[in-house]
Amino acid sequence: MATSPANPNGSSTGGVFLYFSSLTLLVYLALPSGYLLDIATTYMLKNQLHAPATEVSLFRLMTALPVYLSVLFGLTRDLWSPFGMRDRGYFLVFGAVSVAVFTWMAFSGLSYARLFAGMMLVMITFRFISAAYQGLMALVGQERLMSGRLSSVWQVVSSIPYVVGGFASGYVSEHLTPKGTFILVAALSLLITAFGLWKPRAIFAGAYDKPLAKAVDLRSDIKRLLKHRAVYPAVLIMFMFQFSPGSSTPLQFYLTDHLHASDAIYGYFNGIFMASFIPVFAFYGWLCKRVSLRKLLWWGMVITVPQMVPLAFIHSAKGALVLAVPMGLMGGIAAVSIYDLAIRSCPPGLQGALMMMVDGVFLLSARGSDVLGTYIYNSSPVYGFQYCVIAITVVYALILPVLLTIPKEVISTADGETSPAIEAMQLAETGETKQ
Repeated sequence: MATSPANPNGSSTGGVFLYFSSLTLLVYLALPSGYLLDIATTYMLKNQLHAPATEVSLFRLMTALPVYLSVLFGLTRDLWSPFGMRDRGYFLVFGAVSVAVFTWMAFSGLSYARLFAGMMLVMITFRFISAAYQGLMALVGQERLMSGRLSSVWQVVSSIPYVVGGFASGYVSEHLTPKGTFILVAALSLLITAFGLWKPRAIFAGAYDKPLAKAVDLRSDIKRLLKHRAVYPAVLIMFMFQFSPGSSTPLQFYLTDHLHASDAIYGYFNGIFMASFIPVFAFYGWLCKRVSLRKLLWWGMVITVPQMVPLAFIHSAKGALVLAVPMGLMGGIAAVSIYDLAIRSCPPGLQGALMMMVDGVFLLSARGSDVLGTYIYNSSPVYGFQYCVIAITVVYALILPVLLTIPKEVISTADGETSPAIEAMQLAETGETKQ
């Protein structure tokens, strides 16, 4: 039976939220796969390098290759400590390397080859940054029984760069040169580097000394990861949730070429869409302390199944912007509960590995379905876009039976409640005995 103990760390909860809110904002503003840089580079390809839709989607698919291999970066984070600083060492080292790469991209001149090489390099550096950031957040969430609240903070704050990027990317594509774009993200990366010098007690006091933080060795940890039953549904659900052919490149070209909207409209659509998630994400932070994760996952996915159907009724740029609001509201509970599930599903000492697996399939599914969606879109001049919407809806519906495969003990409690079953499983896995 779950219980809700007094929180000995209650006084430091505000410090936890402040730290991860600040770091999340910077990481997602500078993230190479984030809206600001991703949409800006697609317009560089489309408008300045004259790449067709298929080539744009393939560029996005190929430059994200390091993300598909994210589990390797996560395992590295769990086993290697740069300068003995653990996660702060990753911010310091790879934040600085990111600054150098973005600066080179700014001053080397725009070409397909240089854009591809630069994006590939920063995808690699940000894999290390993301592994440290998400691994640390998952560790703190597990140790303090606040996976739901941290997921809520994470999704609220990470949505802000997507909203800003969605609105700003259109302006950036029309008014800011490629050089100016890359200088901007270089400055943001410099601020991430500074996080390597910040060590607040609310986050780091004893965090790496507890059993949940203990890795073993590469071979043993890989075995533990593969044997951990909770890993598989968490990864599969994220993959299916992000499978949305039609919502990226096809929508971009549908708006600009078929509906004759300006380049900025696609960015505005994404900005409104992501902004509509935020109130639901914030509500989740209150709700998760009162309702078990099992119920939140089921409620969220049932609501989300028809989320993308409004796309089939877009016949004007104005209609697209109006429909972005209900679409965002419908997806909020499901989106944040999946991250809550991922944090709870991390094996002890392997928070980086599992969070990076989830992050990897997030982008693999998004970019892979984007390529598929582009081919579906091009298959019929009249109905191609509607076929994309049907594909998304069918996949979302198939998530419901996958929810039945999640180990019951992982999702049986509300945020902040202890679970003897989970504690016993964690102690057994780390070879510890409860005193």
